Amino acid sequence: MDRAQKEKLVDELGQIFESSGVVVVSHYEGITVAEMQDLRARMREAGGSVRVAKNRLAKIALEGKPCASIATHLTGMTVLAYSEDPVAAAKVVNDYSKDNDKLVILGGAMGDNALDVAGVKAVAAMPSREELIASIVGCIAAPASNIAGAIGAPASNLASILSTIEEKAAA
Repeated sequence: MDRAQKEKLVDELGQIFESSGVVVVSHYEGITVAEMQDLRARMREAGGSVRVAKNRLAKIALEGKPCASIATHLTGMTVLAYSEDPVAAAKVVNDYSKDNDKLVILGGAMGDNALDVAGVKAVAAMPSREELIASIVGCIAAPASNIAGAIGAPASNLASILSTIEEKAAA
């Protein structure tokens, strides 16, 4: 890799570190290519990405960025998992590390906040953006359906009363 390629990679990593809601750093020593492809596929489904980069270049890219605190975790064979959704990457990496002991979470960052292993697991336990939106929509829609039911109830009661009167009149 020549100097121009390294500079381009540092720029790309810098943009990733600035735009990501969460960045999770993990060791991946011993993971096969198929297992890494599985991790990448799961992360893609969740709206995130996985990146393996030279630690030295990643540390250069971290200089002056909000998540610069993760530089201490960049030793050995590290993989960066990131997503714009502040929960998605943490959730996928946490779930994958439960299935595969070779992926070891070291820590991460959520904006300016440094996360240790427990912090990453706590973020992974939080509801995702889609889950929050669904629960908000459910809360908003519930009163509307209650109102519709209340409006419709007197009409159905009236109809049943009228049918009872008709039955009595016919008998």
